Amino acid sequence: MNSSQVVAVELERVRDKVPTLFERDDTFYSTIEKKDVEVISTRDMRVPLELRPGGDFSAFDPDGGDLGRGDGPTYDKAVVNAFNMKFACEWTAKSEWGNDDSRKAVLKTFRRLLSTSMAEFRRQVDSQCLTSGNGVLGTISAVSTSSGTDTYTLGTDGFGARLLRFGQRINVYDTTLATNRTAGGEVKISFMDYPNKQIKVPAVSGATATDLVVVAGVSGASPTWFQGVPYHHSSASTGTWLGFDRSLTPEIRANSVSASGSLALPFARLALNKIGDRVGMENMKKATAWMHPCQKQAYEELGQLVSIIHKQASDEALDLYFGDSMQMAGAPIKTHFSWDKTRIDFVVPEVWGRAELHAADFYEVEGRRLFEVRGLSGGVATSTVFYIVAAFNTFVSNPAICSYISGLTVPTGY
Repeated sequence: MNSSQVVAVELERVRDKVPTLFERDDTFYSTIEKKDVEVISTRDMRVPLELRPGGDFSAFDPDGGDLGRGDGPTYDKAVVNAFNMKFACEWTAKSEWGNDDSRKAVLKTFRRLLSTSMAEFRRQVDSQCLTSGNGVLGTISAVSTSSGTDTYTLGTDGFGARLLRFGQRINVYDTTLATNRTAGGEVKISFMDYPNKQIKVPAVSGATATDLVVVAGVSGASPTWFQGVPYHHSSASTGTWLGFDRSLTPEIRANSVSASGSLALPFARLALNKIGDRVGMENMKKATAWMHPCQKQAYEELGQLVSIIHKQASDEALDLYFGDSMQMAGAPIKTHFSWDKTRIDFVVPEVWGRAELHAADFYEVEGRRLFEVRGLSGGVATSTVFYIVAAFNTFVSNPAICSYISGLTVPTGY
């Protein structure tokens, strides 16, 4: 008797610990979620702003001179509306039956799906919080097509493929956002390689380098979508911000420092001082410096250049790196692996808020959260689906108090 003759009666050992080979970071969204929420209706919310000072200052002649007329402050309002987001989960009866007992499988995937679905939804929302209001999640730098499949390399911006997920449906737009190349049907990501910044999707006609990967569900030219950090932290003089024309209203532009190179110490101080130039010393608020860990590394390297090690007459451990309590020009540093690698944003939590039409929750109809799928015949299919839905947006009540550093060189290896 040999091994091949008895293998059929051998017990198979399966490790009962199931590791997760991906992340579900919701680092920035979790901070915005904790802010006081403004509950809104389907009508736009108004955020009143004291836009410009009033009064008329001049010299005058007290010997019978004309004092002239006066003036008053100018008030206006920013307009915020909510965007509708959903996260759908589906499974078949067979997939549930196959692991609904500990004697069948080490993990009950249905329960795991229910318990992790909200975490995955939050991770997706976190990605949207880092977009510019147009739904762009990545920029294609190279396209390779083989056997009906496109491979996109996303290497020309600070995100790479980080904001995308395996299995996510996407649109592909041209670089001007005027043409939706997937208008006939969105495509689904079938391969995800984060280190090499690559994804694969069914071939999209006309897709080329410089095209943009855009969130599913939007359509038409110049799509509008969730307004994240780059939307509010923008010093652009073109486009709009919450109903304001940026070219006509410089008061609503954020402050910026263009690095056009590696991080240098003067950048952070300049970015914060630009806030003071706009709102004055008394109106400056405590900011947090948000960045990708690669820029924290660049900042740490600047500190290492001026470090001196004092060796004591004892056995000491060696750590040439700084701890987690780093500050940049007085602003505490907060890192996020999904942050734009080419930016550092000085976020003032006090001026951020959420306009919420519907809080994130399971979609319900008369108390039901699980819904059967219908087959082609009209009968019940052996599949079940549930949804997490939400309708909200972010806003900033004072863009003049926001500042950022852009155009930073990404350190080697990232």
